Order: sequence, then C-alpha cells, then structure tokens
Amino acid sequence: MPDIEVYLEALAARALGAELISVALLSPFVLRSVTPPVSAAVGMRVTGLRRLGKRVVFAFEGGLFLVIHLMVAGRFKWKASGAKTGAGRIGLAAFEFSTGTLLLTEAGSKKRAGIWIVEGEDALRAHDPAGLEVLSASFDQFLEVLQRENHTLKRSLTDPHLFSGIGNAYSDEILHRAKLSPFVLTSRIARADAERLYDAIRLTLIEWTARLRAEAGDKFPEKVTAFRPEMAVHGRYNQPCPVCDTPVQRIVYAENESNYCPTCQTGGRLLADRALSQLLKGDWPRTLEELEARKRS
Repeated sequence: MPDIEVYLEALAARALGAELISVALLSPFVLRSVTPPVSAAVGMRVTGLRRLGKRVVFAFEGGLFLVIHLMVAGRFKWKASGAKTGAGRIGLAAFEFSTGTLLLTEAGSKKRAGIWIVEGEDALRAHDPAGLEVLSASFDQFLEVLQRENHTLKRSLTDPHLFSGIGNAYSDEILHRAKLSPFVLTSRIARADAERLYDAIRLTLIEWTARLRAEAGDKFPEKVTAFRPEMAVHGRYNQPCPVCDTPVQRIVYAENESNYCPTCQTGGRLLADRALSQLLKGDWPRTLEELEARKRS
C-alpha cells in the first residue's frame, strides 16, 4: 500500500485531467482483457485515480477504467513529453498523455504484471479482491477478518482477499514490530496479541507511506523496491536485528521468503519450512546456539 499510494499521488499530479493520446503495448501478454479495446480510452481524459488492493486504477471519461496490477516486479516510470522511453526488454506498455508518458516496466523473466480495460463500476468491482482496509477499520472488524480463516499470520496478512495492500515485505516488518511469529495460527492468537498486531499494521503502513512520500518529494518515485536498508527484518537475512542485534533468520518457501528475528518474535526458536523440516527431521537446529555450534563444527 505505501508504494502504491505514493505512485497514485505522483500520477494524480501529472495525469489527472490529462488526455490519453496513445497506448503502445510493448509486450503481447500484458493486456489481459479484450472488450472494450484499449483504444477505447484514447482521446479520453483522466477523471480520477484510485487503488484497489495493490491495483492502480485510472478512471476515464465515459465510464472506462484502466486497471494495472504491478505484481512483484512491475514499476512505473514517468517521462516528459517527447522523451525516449528507453525501456528496452523490460518495457511492457507506454501510455502517452497530453502531459507526459507513463511507462510500465517489469524486470525478470516472469511477466506477471497485467493491464485490463473495463467499462462501468460493476466490471471494476470484479477486480477488487475486497480485502479489509485496516487503516479505516476498527479493531473488532480487523479481528473478525483475521480469524475468519485459520491460517498462519504471515499467510493471512498477505492474502489480498483478507487484508488490502500489505504484501510480503510489509508483513515481515509488521510481524517484527508486533513481536509475533509468522507461524502463529490466527485461530489461536490471543486478543492482546491481535491488538498489538492491529496497531503494528497501522503504524507500519502510515510510517512507510510518509517515508516514501518524503523520499520522492516533487519527483516521480523511481526507487520503488521491496528491499530497503531501513527495514528491520525484510531482506536482511543474517544481519543484526535493530532491536536486539540477533541475526535475522528467514524461511524460504515457493518464490517468497519470511524474515524474522528469533529473539524478538519466536522466543529464540528457529523456524523451518515444511520441506526442510521433513528433510532434516531431528537434525534441524532448534535454537541459534545450536545453529552456531553446527556452523563451527
């Protein structure tokens, strides 16, 4: 959410009220809808910008909406009118407005970012995962959603159908701030822990939005990344926790990872993903002391 909100503010300052002059699709797979065609928005003015979960939505005259999901590696760049895009192989699409050009890029070989053109609010709602906006929700509303399904805290926080706009990186920061293990089951969380988690979500998202806004200033945000040196644990494997100096640990699963501090979050216990636990069984070190002893041996 913090990154998308700052993008939206920068886009509103540059594209709100502007006319869409042309659209160039630089990748054949980025457009995920057929009707109406993307050309239907050409010649229309931008009447609004909003966020749906992690999706950026441009509202145009005539009830048309442009929906862009950046996924993990999608990024925006803003170019002055007439400037070369210079996107190369990472370029997915270029939207030329009367005030400048918005370039959609995506690094990496897996192209997951997508563009949809829809007509009408009903069609737009189909793209809304409808996760709870914690910043505008009461604690009781938050607790009801948190315990609606029995998952680990990490999975629940990153599920867009449960909570809106948190994602992998900020979930690590939130759980560290709340001093909670990513593997705690939502059905077993104590009310006091849930209250601490609720406060941690709000504080983390508000603080990072303010930080990213200040970093961008009047410029278009160019340093959007999930890995920042100011973060407490995310992307900081084996680096010292800023609270207790314990080396940050991680659990790698599928294409994601969870970063945590054993001292602050798990009572000194090392966590293992299911596959690694099954592989090592009794050989998996349970504490940092055991881990360090095995490294020395």
